[in-house]
Amino acid sequence: MNIKNFFNHWIVRNLLLAVLFVAVLVLVFSVSLNRCTRHNNEIKVPDFSMMSSQDAIALASQCQLRAVVTDSVYVRKMTPGAVYMQNPAAGSMVKKGRKIRLTINTVVPQETYLPPLVGCSLRQAKAELKRSGLVLGKLIYVKDIATNYVLKAQRYGVEVKAGTPMSSGTVIDLVLGLSNDTAAIVPDLRGKSLRTAVDMAQDNSLNVGRLRYDQSVKSQADSSAAIVYSQKPEPSAASVLKGDEITLYLTLDESKLNGGK
Repeated sequence: MNIKNFFNHWIVRNLLLAVLFVAVLVLVFSVSLNRCTRHNNEIKVPDFSMMSSQDAIALASQCQLRAVVTDSVYVRKMTPGAVYMQNPAAGSMVKKGRKIRLTINTVVPQETYLPPLVGCSLRQAKAELKRSGLVLGKLIYVKDIATNYVLKAQRYGVEVKAGTPMSSGTVIDLVLGLSNDTAAIVPDLRGKSLRTAVDMAQDNSLNVGRLRYDQSVKSQADSSAAIVYSQKPEPSAASVLKGDEITLYLTLDESKLNGGK
C-alpha cells in the first residue's frame, strides 16, 4: 500500500481526525483556563484606608478591581464615610476583577455587644472585635502560662464582661498572658497609613504610642491621609518586648520615605 492509499484508508483517516479533534479540544481548554485564571496576571491591592468610599471604588476600578461597601462601623475622630477596613488586605496579590469588600465609618454609632474574648488568642480576639464594630486599643501583658491569650477585656481601665452593651467604635483594651516568650519583632511600618500601621503593630504584639506629625499635616483630614515615614524603634530592633510601644512619625510628603525627618 502506497502513502496516498494509506492516508485515504477510512480507518487511518478517522484516526487522524480523532487525533486532530482531541488536539483542538486541548488547545481550547488551555486557552480558556488561562483566560479564566488570568495566569501570571495578578494585581497588588491598594491601601483604601481613610479614603472616601467613592474614591476607593474609583481607584479600585482604575486598578481593574471591584470595590463594594459591605459593612459599616462607628469610629470616633474618623471621617464619616471613610474606609475603615478592607478585605483582602492592602498589599495582597489578587487576580483582575477581584471583589474588595470595604467596611466604612458610619455617621451614627450603632449599638453592639462585647463578644466573648476570654480564652481567645490575640488574633481571634482582634477579629471578633472588628466583627462587632469595636476597636482594639492597648495590649496589656501580664505573667501567665499562655502567651497572647486573652485574660480579660477592659474599657477605660475597668474590666467588662462578654455581652455588655456598648456603642460601635468603643475602644477595648485586652489583658493578655505572657510566659517566657517575651520577644517581639518590630515590623516595617514606613509608607503605611496610621490604621494599617496600628494593625501591623498589634499583629506583632506591640502598641502604637506617640504620634508625631510634621508640618505638612495641618488638619484632621490631613492626619487621616498621612503616612508613616519614620518610626522608633526601627524595624527588627533588638531587645523589644511584647507590649512595648512604637513611636510613629507621619507626613503627607511621600519624599520623606527616602529617609528625611
